[in-house]
This record gives sequence, C-alpha cells and structure tokens, in this order.
Amino acid sequence: MIRCSRVTLTLGGRRVYDRMTLAVPPGARVGVVGDNGAGKTTFFRLIAGEVSPDEGEVSLPSRWRLGYLPQDLVEVGDGPLLQLLKDKAGITRVERELSEVRHRLSEPGTRPGERAGLLARHERLVHVYEALDGYGFEAMAAKVLNGLGFRREDLGREAGEFSGGWKMRVSLASILLSRPDVLLLDEPTNHLDTESMEWLEGYLASYRGTLMAVSHDRRFLDKLTTSTVEVSGAGARSYPGNFSQYIQKRSLELEAAEKAAREQQKEIARTAAFIERFRYKASKAAQVQSRIRSLAKVERIDPGDPSRRVSMRFPPSPRSGLEVIRAVGVGHSYGEKTVLSGVDLTVRRGERVALVGVNGAGKSTLTRLLSGREKPTRGGVTLGHNVKSAFFSQESFENLDYRRSVWEEIRNAPSPCTEPQRRNLLGCFLFSGGDIEKPVRALSGGEKSRLALLKILLRETNLLILDEPTNHLDMATRDLFQEALLGYGGTIVIVSHDRDFLDDLVTRVIEIREGKVRDYPGNYSYFIEKRAEKEARRDLPTRDGPSSEGASEADPRERKRLEAERRNRLYRARKKYLEDLGPLEAMIEKAEERVAAIDRSLSEPETLADPERIRGLLLERADLQKKLLPMMERWEELMGSLEEATREAR
Repeated sequence: MIRCSRVTLTLGGRRVYDRMTLAVPPGARVGVVGDNGAGKTTFFRLIAGEVSPDEGEVSLPSRWRLGYLPQDLVEVGDGPLLQLLKDKAGITRVERELSEVRHRLSEPGTRPGERAGLLARHERLVHVYEALDGYGFEAMAAKVLNGLGFRREDLGREAGEFSGGWKMRVSLASILLSRPDVLLLDEPTNHLDTESMEWLEGYLASYRGTLMAVSHDRRFLDKLTTSTVEVSGAGARSYPGNFSQYIQKRSLELEAAEKAAREQQKEIARTAAFIERFRYKASKAAQVQSRIRSLAKVERIDPGDPSRRVSMRFPPSPRSGLEVIRAVGVGHSYGEKTVLSGVDLTVRRGERVALVGVNGAGKSTLTRLLSGREKPTRGGVTLGHNVKSAFFSQESFENLDYRRSVWEEIRNAPSPCTEPQRRNLLGCFLFSGGDIEKPVRALSGGEKSRLALLKILLRETNLLILDEPTNHLDMATRDLFQEALLGYGGTIVIVSHDRDFLDDLVTRVIEIREGKVRDYPGNYSYFIEKRAEKEARRDLPTRDGPSSEGASEADPRERKRLEAERRNRLYRARKKYLEDLGPLEAMIEKAEERVAAIDRSLSEPETLADPERIRGLLLERADLQKKLLPMMERWEELMGSLEEATREAR
C-alpha cells in the first residue's frame, strides 16, 4: 500500500500540502485530478522519492518496483532503441552476468567447489532472466513500440535522434516493458496521437499493478480508473469511481455547499439586522451581546468553486459565403519527403471539422496550408467570400509582444469585446489577480500559449483553424473553451488529441493517412466506429472465393448468400467458446466488483482508523487477486481460441 501520513510540504514559499493523509491500496487504479498548480505532479514526485516532505511520511513496500513517467520532456540516453530498452529493463545486465558465468564454467581449470557455486548462480540468473521475460523481450518490445507509433526500422535507430515527443514515447515504452508494481503516469497522452492512445488504453487495461494517472483526457481516465483523488487546498481527497462518477459526486457536493452557504448568509443577515436594530436598547443588551459573540464564532461555509459560474463567449461572427475553404489537388513535400498528395477538400459554412491521424501524418501541415501560412507544392487552397480567419498553433506565442504585460497585450488586441469582457476571458484562461500584470517575457511556455490563443479568439472572425489548442488548458478551462466553440457562429477546423473534446464538438472528421484524406460525416465516435468497420472488411478473407465486399454489385442475391454463409460459419465456430466464456466472465466481474468495494472501503476514514479491519480487507483482497489470476488466464485462453476459430471460419 502507498501511504501518505500527515504530509506537509512547502515549495517556493507556497504551502502545497498541509498534513495530507491518503492511502492507495495495492492494485488500485487511480485518476489524480485538480486545478493547475494544485500539486498533482508534486504528489507523484513525492511517491517517486524525488521530493521529500517537510513533515510526515510517504511510504510504499521496499520490494515494489516503481515506474514514473514525468510530464516534462526527458533525456532517454544513447544507443540503439532496442538495446536501450533492454538496458532499462535490466535484461542486458543479466545477459552479461550469464555470459560471464558460462565463460567461467567452460574454463578447464575450474575447481569442483567453485563449479557448484557457479552452477547455482547460473540457475538463479536464468530464473531472473525468465522473470524479466528475456526470451520474449524483443518480440514484446516490437509490439509495444508499434503500438506507440514506431516503425520496425526505428528499432535500430539511435535513441538520441528522436524528437522530444518521441523521446517521451521511448520513455513510456521502457517503463511499460520493465513491468513495475506501481505505474505513475503524468499526462501520458500529451505526446500521443489518438491511435496510440487507444492502444495504450488497451495495454493498460490488462495491467495488474497499481496505476495512478494524471490526465486531461477524460476518456482515458474513464476507461482505466476506478477511483479518483482530488488534489486541492493543500490536501487530497479520494472518491470511489472513475472521472465521470467523480464529477457527478463533486457537482452534488458543490450544489449542497452553495445551498448551505446561501442559508448561512440569510441567517447571518438576520442576526446582523437584530444587532443593528437593538444595539442601543438596554432591555436587549444581553441578547445583542450574545448574538455578537455567536456571529464571531460562525465558520463561513465555502460556497464552492466560482469558476463554475464563469462563461466564455466569442465576438459575433460576420456571415461568410457557403463555401469557406476549397482545396483542389493539394500536395506538399519537404525536400524528398511527400507529406500530402492529391488532397481535394471543401469545408462549408458552420461545419466543425476535426483533422485526425497518427503523428507525422500531416495534420499540422494541412492546417498551415488551409490557413495560408504555407503554400502547397502542388494544387491550390482558396478561401470563400467574406471569410475572416484566425490560425492558432503551438508557435503562435511567437507573435506576442514581450515588452508588454499580460493585460497590455490583451487590452491592445483589436476586438469588439469590452474591457470587462476581456478581463473575464483572462480569468477563464487562468490569468487572474496579479497575474495580468506579469510581463509576457516572464510567462511559462504554457502561459504564453494560453495568452496567444486568447488573443486570437478576441478577434472578429468566422473561421478558426486551431492546431492543438487544448494542450495547456486544465479541465475547467477546456470545458469553458468547448462551450464557447459550440456557441461560435463561424466555421472551425481543429486538430486535437483530446477525444472527448472532439466528440462533443465536431460534426465531421477528416482522417489523414498515407498522404490522402478520408472523410467521415459525424463526430469522433462515429469516425472510430466506421474506421473499425472498414478495417474489418479489408482484413476479411474467405476460404472459397471472393469476399462479400468483392461480390458483384450487379448480383445482390449472391452477395447476400455469401454474407449469410459467413455469419453461419462464425456462429457455429464461436458458440462452443461463448458458452464457457459467459459464466467465467460473470465470476470475474463478481470478484472484481468485490475488489473495487474493498478499495473503496480502504480509502474511507473509519476504515483507516481500524488497523484490524485494514488487515482483514487486505487479506481478502489478496485472496481474490490470487483467485482472479487463473480465471483471467483461462479467459485469455478462451478468447484466443475464440479468435482463432473466428479466423478459420472466415
């Protein structure tokens, strides 16, 4: 169990934690949330031992191996990528020691007593090598790297050649392959495209250790976590359930706090009115003094987060022509490398279009071409009648005036917004109080990006082209920004790896793959569904002839017959395995539900105050995990057989 006992920590003169107490049981899957600057990253650094508390203690079992992916860019070391991963996993060291032992065993002058010791050491090293999955490591490494977007030819590349975002992927791969007991992931999706994120979610779904993650990606947290820790107000509080369930509970708490605060204010006003009315009346002097004392003792109820009542609106958009962007035969190359080829694309008034694809597919290139920041190598891009566009990318902060303060930069931005509206938007984008007087040159990279985004959004436009606008926004600001975009009267073209953000916002998805574009009229979930269907059809072989997709369009009866035959084969092949899978999955679900219930109980104050109860729950949990292991192995065996039978039937 990970324990934080009365932890107090001050950094840079600010109290980050004040007697924080928290327990994370083994095998828990925890989402860590909180406002920017609340201390989420510091929380992970405490657990990882990179920061020591001023008071209190942070502890976890000494035998546990810990994998920590920091949010900041890291250096991964030198050497070929595959060799680096073997070094990080400890396999290279074991291989070297095995080689030394084998060499000494082969020497003719080795004495019998020394030989026995060497054989025993050899046996221990072989067990360690097997525990590290040394024999299957290269295959597993190739699988993980492929899932994270690397190509097979990257395995021999020097790790130092990769860019910062790819180095983060190398670091993530090395952590996953080391199979730690505790996995701390601080914004793991920041440098991943949506396909890599989906692969990572699938990989982590079968991870059996303790998982703790900080992420602005709600879908990631909802899929992988079963409890949520909120870091705020110099402490931490645990909630059962994933992020969506936490939001519901937190919303109810805030509503109750607001109601209680209103009632308290009414009571305070009544008491103050009584005091004022009878202050100078001798017969009421005792009552007045009593109420003055009681009023002084009242602890004011915090009405909750005022940001919940803040709204964000963009200036009205002038009406553009029906056709906003037209790209015809667009191709683009950088030197010998062709990024886009033969792109034909029309964006119409009022559409909200997402550009998606793996990293390096050409999303940012296409945004620059559509915005006019770059000219295509081939073909052309034209804007429609009365189109007033604005373009945001991660380089937009270069357009800021570093001689100004934050407020001067916003006050001088051309916009129909009033001064109060500008100040309100600054607050929405996390610039409040004295922050607005900061010089632009003193801002962090994330703050500069937020300021550049806000400056662009102040303008009167009817076309927004946005490349990763949410990267430096916390969840509350992201939600406000999404609401504002939903109310925006113009057209939007956006690149974002935040799938939940895209799902609720866009009406059309353009996938860029191998230099071409594919059009999906719907939101992100629709795109995922249709893409999966296309992949399934492409991979669908038959034993006796052409697939149903390849059947003659002129003969629908033949196509229907082939489809019916395929369905019947699939049904017969799957039936016998599904009969065993149903009861087994029910048993697994029941055991996992009990584990989740124990985890919730272990986070409750009354349980934490009872050592005997903690011991009993941990023993029960360990027994359930022990029973779950063979059940999961049997489940995987059945699923493998089911997939094999399905492939044969097709």
